[in-house]
Amino acid sequence: MAEQGKTFLGIELGSTRIKAVLIDEGYETVAAAGFDWENRFENEIWTYHLDDVWTGLQACYRQLSFDYSEKYGSPLDSIDCIGISAMMHGYLPFDKSGGLLAGFRTWRNTITGEAAGILTERFGFSIPQRWSVAHLYQAILNGEEHVKDIAFLTTLAGYVHYRLTGDKLIGIGDASGMFPIDSEAGHYDAKMLRVFNELVEDKGYGWKLPDILPEIAVAGEGASRLTQEGAGLLDPTGGLKAGISVCPPEGDAGTGMVATNSVAERTGNISAGTSIFAMIVLERELSRLYPEIDMVTTPSGKPVAMVHCNNCTSDIDAWVQLFGEAAASLGAETEKSFLYETLYLAALEGEPDAGGIFAIGYLSGEHTTGFEQGRPLIARMPDSDFTLANFVRALLFSSMATLKLGMDILTEKESVKLEQLLAHGGLFKTKEVGQRLMAAALNAPVAVMGSASEGGAWGIALLAAFSSQKSEKEPLESFLANRVFGKLQVTRIDPDEKDVKGFAGFMERYKAGLAIERAAVDSLKYSK
Repeated sequence: MAEQGKTFLGIELGSTRIKAVLIDEGYETVAAAGFDWENRFENEIWTYHLDDVWTGLQACYRQLSFDYSEKYGSPLDSIDCIGISAMMHGYLPFDKSGGLLAGFRTWRNTITGEAAGILTERFGFSIPQRWSVAHLYQAILNGEEHVKDIAFLTTLAGYVHYRLTGDKLIGIGDASGMFPIDSEAGHYDAKMLRVFNELVEDKGYGWKLPDILPEIAVAGEGASRLTQEGAGLLDPTGGLKAGISVCPPEGDAGTGMVATNSVAERTGNISAGTSIFAMIVLERELSRLYPEIDMVTTPSGKPVAMVHCNNCTSDIDAWVQLFGEAAASLGAETEKSFLYETLYLAALEGEPDAGGIFAIGYLSGEHTTGFEQGRPLIARMPDSDFTLANFVRALLFSSMATLKLGMDILTEKESVKLEQLLAHGGLFKTKEVGQRLMAAALNAPVAVMGSASEGGAWGIALLAAFSSQKSEKEPLESFLANRVFGKLQVTRIDPDEKDVKGFAGFMERYKAGLAIERAAVDSLKYSK
């Protein structure tokens, strides 16, 4: 029974949902919970309020505890290890007293183009706009007064870990979205740290970059302990005890790799929710710098090529909500899950190229295609076959299109082989649909596991379990392959030739339609 053995808790703060998963020694889920939240667009900045972080975490933990007690007839008062994961990147600067100096600037913002361009040139290394160092340097270029007072800069996962444990620590995968990593050394790249410090030397700040970045730990090492204050932050009832081990916090990209057993060389995965990204663990370095490709790491420090796109399901979600309102106005109340499944399945009945419909779902900016802001659009020709099936298929194809542009660089210019990609995230929750269309988009087999829609929270729970067993000195790759995934069922779909040709036709419209998106961004301005 789970209550008699070890348990491991993973919590992930995703873009639209905070998820908690409690697993047992067999790595099976024994209790789960979730809390819906949403980013805010304030003063043209995508942000979350930190009060909402703790409201969500407490609600999530409370629901998890209730779920556990209902199943096992005993309170959840002891956990062997906890892991925290969250959206990577962004900007969370704190002063020496722990006060937040500027509103949380999330990965979704595309406001650091000048800084990212300068750093990329100086480093000789691609620095995306969403990386923490790009946000920091842009604040410096902007002359923002708070920069001189920074004592600690971290990610959302690093912030939560700090509040729970008192340790300014971060997992190497999450750290690789803050600043470039030297995989051999297992730390921030020393040469690039020097270059950055030289860039800002004339500002006279009382800090150097290494002073304000969190310490780095690889998976299985550097565990912290839950403090009394931290226990109270998660569980204000006092039921959760201090002293519990807390593994290094990781970003959602790293937990996605873990949840799909994609941490060894020649493996890869796709995560598709509010954003979409693919992670390919490399056998060799890329031949050159590509602005569309990020170089990050696995939770154990192996180099990874990452194609990250800001927009995926947000526009789809908006349309599903609209269809739900339309159904309700006609007296047909529907469950949200049923509505999603019905609409997604309709896409499989559409024409291979979505009937000539053009869709672009940029709710926010999209760095891969050069947009600092987004304007979701639908367009069609007079003779387009405007059916529900084609409409939804076009929305789903649009959610994958920008990823396709980045992945083509790896497959065509770098000859990276995609034998199979493991997928997880909300886009794959409806059986077969997202998987089949993604296989067509990337012209590669796509596989999913049973945990596809809730993978990140399970992934950080696995890292918590790995942390507690690290005394056995087993590499993360073999721990996952031999202990966790050996018995799990995987469903694989190979690309269908008609779907591949259909997506190629859609992509021609998509590329041409970027000019329409540019005109929309230039012409339609925010009214508030």
